Parts: sequence; structure tokens; C-alpha cells
Amino acid sequence: MTTSARHAVPAPATPVPAGRAPGRTPVHPVTFPRLVAAEWVKIRSLRSTWWALALAFALFPLLAAMRSASIATIADEAPPGFFVGPAYVTSGVSLALLVLCGLGVVAVTGEYRTGQIRSTLAAAPTRLPALWAKLTVVVGLAFATAFVGTLAGWAAAAPWFDVIGMNVDLTDAEHVRLMIGVPLYLAAMTALAYAIGAMIRSSAAGITAVLGLVFVVEPAFAYIPWEPLQQLAAYLPTAAGARLVTSDSIGSIVTGSGVTALSPWEGYLVLLGWVAAALVAAAVLLRRRDA
Repeated sequence: MTTSARHAVPAPATPVPAGRAPGRTPVHPVTFPRLVAAEWVKIRSLRSTWWALALAFALFPLLAAMRSASIATIADEAPPGFFVGPAYVTSGVSLALLVLCGLGVVAVTGEYRTGQIRSTLAAAPTRLPALWAKLTVVVGLAFATAFVGTLAGWAAAAPWFDVIGMNVDLTDAEHVRLMIGVPLYLAAMTALAYAIGAMIRSSAAGITAVLGLVFVVEPAFAYIPWEPLQQLAAYLPTAAGARLVTSDSIGSIVTGSGVTALSPWEGYLVLLGWVAAALVAAAVLLRRRDA
């Protein structure tokens, strides 16, 4: 060994923070806010998410403008006060329902298709917090999109208000209910679609089940000319929830059911009951089945 090597001064060791083992990366506990943040990163990184949200948003101003322009040509033939502004401003709700329900299904089934669900459940071994975290993100996006879309529909229809003789009066309880009811209704239906997707685990089968329920099974109950079936149709999720966005004078543009056994907020509570039941079933199956 050379003289210089014998007298070399060793470099000082890097101090290790208290509570951390040398050479190890700190591990943070899994908390619900961190799971929500992780789900937000996952869903926002998918291009399909933004395409779906953009389409759902665009449907509101597009259909509001088209429908308002159409009725403007016959406005002179209608009695004063015949047209209810919020019902035309929110004309895009039915097609937005289709898009957002599809997003709700794919948001959960996509992880099963790619196998990413194993990593998700490894990060959250108790499983249920991961289910609720993704639900929070998906429903939040659906509500925000529908809320902003409703405002965009209002702006798009406004140029025809004077010609038609209608408006959106935020001092009118029915107008307020219709305007805020659309994002509430679409958020709840997205949650229902999410729960069905979590139970079925297949994108194609989940979307088929949701759209079949909303656009085939429920309308069939409503249009069959047998009163017991029509009364039952009023308690199915789409029709019950649609009472919240049903005008007292012109009816619903979401469902063909004309039964008004439920008040608007009672109907919405029935829809939330369906959502809760579906989410409980999804939670039980998630705990019992392998990923």
C-alpha cells in the first residue's frame, strides 16, 4: 500500500434521516386520498377518457342550439309560457347519458382487460378502498362534465330565448331543479353503470347490460299498455331518477314513462337506492372473487 493510500481520509458517510433504514426508499401508508390521487392519474392518462368527456360536454350546446332553433320557427303558434327554458337547454342529457354510462363501465372493466387490477389490489389489499376511490373520480368527472355542459347548453340556447319567449329563471324552483338535476342525475347513472361494470368485469358485456337496461328494458316496461307494468316502470332506476329532470308541463325527455307516482326528489332517492344496492353487490363480489 502506498504512503498516500495509508494516509487517505475516508469520505464522510451520508447521514440517514431518523426512522429510515439505510439504503431504503420511504414507504408511505396507503390512505384513501392517495388512492383517489392514483386513480385520477390513471384515468386522466387515458386518451379515451377525454374523448368521452368532450363528446358528452359537446352534446349539450349542440342539441340545445338545434332544438331551440327548431322550435323558434313555430314559437308564434304556441301560447305564452308554453316552452320551459331548462328543458331545452338540457336537451343533450339523453345522449350524454349514453356516453357517461359507457365511461363508467370502461373505467372499471379496463383494468381487468389489461391485468392492471392486480397492481391496484396489491396497493390496496383490503380492495374496497380502491373500488370507492375509482368511483369518486369517475362520478366526480361525470358531475363536472354535466354541470359545465348544462351551462354551455344555456349559453347556446340563449340567442333564441326572445324569439321563443322562454328563459331560465333561477328564482323559479322548477327551473333550478331541472338545471341542477341534470348533473345529479347523470352522476348517479354513471355510478350505477360503474357498479354494473365492477360486477360483470367485461367492457362489452357491461356496456351491453347497462344500455340494454336503460334503452331497451325500461322503455319496454313503460310502453307496454298494461298498468301494473307501467306502475312498476316508475320505480326502475332510469325512470325514477329521470323524475328529477322532468318538467311538470312538458314531461321527460329521458324516458317515455308518463307515470308520476314519485315526486322528483323521491324518484332521485329511488335511483340512489338502486345505485347503493349495485355498489354493495359489486363490493361483495370484489371481496369474494379472484382478480
